[in-house]
Amino acid sequence: MSEHKSTTIEQRLSALGIVLPRPAAPVANYVGAVLTGSMLVVSGQLCFDATGKLDPAHIGKLGASSSLEDGKAAARLCVINVLAQVKAVVGSLDRVSRCVRLGGFINCQPDFASLPQVMNGASDLMVEIYGDAGRHARSTIGVAQLPLNALVEVEGLFEIH
Repeated sequence: MSEHKSTTIEQRLSALGIVLPRPAAPVANYVGAVLTGSMLVVSGQLCFDATGKLDPAHIGKLGASSSLEDGKAAARLCVINVLAQVKAVVGSLDRVSRCVRLGGFINCQPDFASLPQVMNGASDLMVEIYGDAGRHARSTIGVAQLPLNALVEVEGLFEIH
C-alpha cells in the first residue's frame, strides 16, 4: 500500500477523523504498556470515548442488550485507546514496525456466536491505519464480565523500531 509509505500515521488518523485520547491510567498495580527490547505489550484497553467515558451504547452484553454494530464500534474505540498507550510509551506511532497481535475480550451471552465480527472492528481499523504492517495474529474470547460492564477490551503486541 504505497499511500502508507508517504503519509505518517498521525496524518492517517487525522484523515479518518481520529484524535487519540489521553491514555487511560491503570486502576490497579500494573502499567498501561511495557517496552522490552523491540516489543511493546499494551495492557487491555476498554472502549472509552475521547472524554474518557463509556458511552451507554458500549456498556452491557452482546447478545442481550447490545447489537453487533455496538460491539464493532466498541472494539474500534479500544484500538484507538491501545494506540494512545503506544504513543505515550514510544513517542510516535511511526515507530511501530508491525502490529504483531491483538487480543479481544467480548462481554457476551454464552450463545453469542459473532465474536470474530465484533473483533473485526479492531482489526479492520489497525489494517486501515498501518496497511500490511497492521495485519496481526489474533485471539477473540467471549467472557462473562468486563470492568465497568464494558462491551469489549482489547490488548496489543507491537514490534517497535
